[in-house]
Amino acid sequence: MLLEIDNLTVRYGKSTAVHGVSLRVSEGAVVSIIGANGSGKSTVLRALMGMVPAAAGEIRFKGDLISGLETNDIVRRGIVLVPEGRQLFPYLSVQSNLKLGASLRKDRDGIKRDLDLVFELFPRLKERLSQQAGTLSGGEQQMLAIGRGLMADPTLLCMDEPSLGLAPIVIDQLAEVVKDINQRGVTVLLVEQNVHLALGVAGTACALQVGRVVLEGDIETVKSSDVVKKAYLGG
Repeated sequence: MLLEIDNLTVRYGKSTAVHGVSLRVSEGAVVSIIGANGSGKSTVLRALMGMVPAAAGEIRFKGDLISGLETNDIVRRGIVLVPEGRQLFPYLSVQSNLKLGASLRKDRDGIKRDLDLVFELFPRLKERLSQQAGTLSGGEQQMLAIGRGLMADPTLLCMDEPSLGLAPIVIDQLAEVVKDINQRGVTVLLVEQNVHLALGVAGTACALQVGRVVLEGDIETVKSSDVVKKAYLGG
């Protein structure tokens, strides 16, 4: 198993944001975490990346305990986050933002290979290399955020609400990008409020409500669940 999260609990002060969440991500999979605002989805990713401490539970990656490690150490092990809101450097160029994604790497040949991959996935970024990131459209900024993540050469790419603020046609393109990245050997953990996107690209999924897992399983099981139909699909 590539990623194992066991009984994860995260607190912000006296408030518990995540209650005993467990999750498995196998190598080569796309796994989605769905849920409404405030359900704890993003907090799970933040704990995984070492950005917030776990009050209880364990996180293992490739069998090694990574709970308590610094974010840089987690990235070096192959887990990379494409954050909610993209969090680009708006006054730096597209090229500089992409280079920052590879800042922990020394393998020049590998960096060039991954830059070529980013341009293959997102030809528009190559056309805008010298343009400031903040002047790109919302869809182009999301492409850049994903491209920056890929420049870190992830084994596991975590994506936090990538469809936020995007037009429906761009969300459709995003779904194809997630599938393409996965087919190239990158495991994907997707946190999404857009359930149609999340369930359209994943093989397995779990649903969170108020910090707890209320449903998990293969994608057909999740889609056919009354919990998901009533809460997310208008059933």
